[in-house]
Amino acid sequence: VQLVESGGGSVQAGGSLRLSCGASGSIYGDACVGWLRQVAGKAREGVASISSPVGTTYYHDSLKGRVTISRDSAKNTVYLQIYGLKPEDTGMYFCASHSGTLCSSWTRYSNWGQGTQVTVS
Repeated sequence: VQLVESGGGSVQAGGSLRLSCGASGSIYGDACVGWLRQVAGKAREGVASISSPVGTTYYHDSLKGRVTISRDSAKNTVYLQIYGLKPEDTGMYFCASHSGTLCSSWTRYSNWGQGTQVTVS
């Protein structure tokens, strides 16, 4: 399954963005689809994930309370809505997937998209 992110861009602090992760094959091909990010001065970290087929969601403490992950099965797309963006949220946001069952295990993600840049000023 090839993953393609979109929706990043430049936004003022306090603003919101909705990132999209489209899949070339079925979004259910892998059991877990997640969003992770690489921000300056930090190792890559998880943000949120969603399981298939049940749709259980998991949130990392990195952005907990400011993000919502969801999916549209008809569009084969997973979304990440981010609220209250801060300058320290600036970085590259990646969609990734894996076929295991531990969707909150951020090191297991093995199938990656190219990423979408988020810049907050």
